[in-house]
Amino acid sequence: MSSSKYGVLLVNLGTPDEPTTAAIKRYLAEFLSDKRVVDFSRFIWIPILYGVILPLRSSRVAKLYQKIWTDEGSPLLVYSRRQQKLLAEKLAAIPVELGMSYGSPSLEQAIDNLLKQGVEQLIVLPLYPQYSCSTSAAVFDGVSKVLQKYRTIPGIHFIRSYADHPAYISALKETIEQSFHEHGKPDRLLFSYHSIPRRFVDTGDIYSEQCELTTQLLKQTINYPAEQVMMTYQSRFGREPWLTPFTNQTMKSLPDQGIKHIQVLCPGFSSDCLETLEEIKQQNKEIFLNAGGQKCEYIPALNDNSNHIFLLEALVSGLVGSKTNSICN
Repeated sequence: MSSSKYGVLLVNLGTPDEPTTAAIKRYLAEFLSDKRVVDFSRFIWIPILYGVILPLRSSRVAKLYQKIWTDEGSPLLVYSRRQQKLLAEKLAAIPVELGMSYGSPSLEQAIDNLLKQGVEQLIVLPLYPQYSCSTSAAVFDGVSKVLQKYRTIPGIHFIRSYADHPAYISALKETIEQSFHEHGKPDRLLFSYHSIPRRFVDTGDIYSEQCELTTQLLKQTINYPAEQVMMTYQSRFGREPWLTPFTNQTMKSLPDQGIKHIQVLCPGFSSDCLETLEEIKQQNKEIFLNAGGQKCEYIPALNDNSNHIFLLEALVSGLVGSKTNSICN
């Protein structure tokens, strides 16, 4: 067992500080400037971003955030803070900090806090079950950038993904079973994942493989006909081809096929956020009902439930005591 002091850095995507046009514009500018997210030529992309997208999109996105904002703030930040607090309680002597790839609290602030506490072995846990270059790799880049200012850097243990971790599959299974118990079994069960450009996958991103892996394991685990489970992709942006089938198009088409009751789970989101609470729970539900559907229930993300905290603890505990740097699947 190593005597080095460990620390945990939980990382999520980020969220605006307020549901206002100005705050959204600042957040989107940082997010959409990341080459891991949009990899077009900076010479072409930056003028488009600042001249077209931010002026047109910021106010519209602000209105969407206003629909889900709570008294405590942004749901993603609220749940991420709870995850941090509960995991720290479980780990006791191991400090846990929360950092966002974009916005506050920043990765720099979180890493500084950990290193000031004498952390020598840094466990980086991106809260993305399925790896993508646009999410997990962006975290790796961000952490590396922060550490460039230090003369001595800690040992790094990077948890790349956990798409097939038994505790993750078990936690999702329980949320599905709870929904079935409360609402009855639906005609179809949809697993909706955030889409990415098809080009990313064609050039080596393993994201779609990981989404399919999670879906297949859930099909094998839950007490529900596998042929009635559907896997879709949501939240596309821009005009180039993205991973399909799209969730909104699928929701619109199902009632014509005699499907009147559906339930939707978003396995790739560790915390409820704009994409789950507004896009799926509100917007896509309305699409389904307007197309002739009768019942549509959104199954909440794992958020701060006890099974999720158990999963996070298991991921960290599997690394504590390692004497070498590691990048984990």
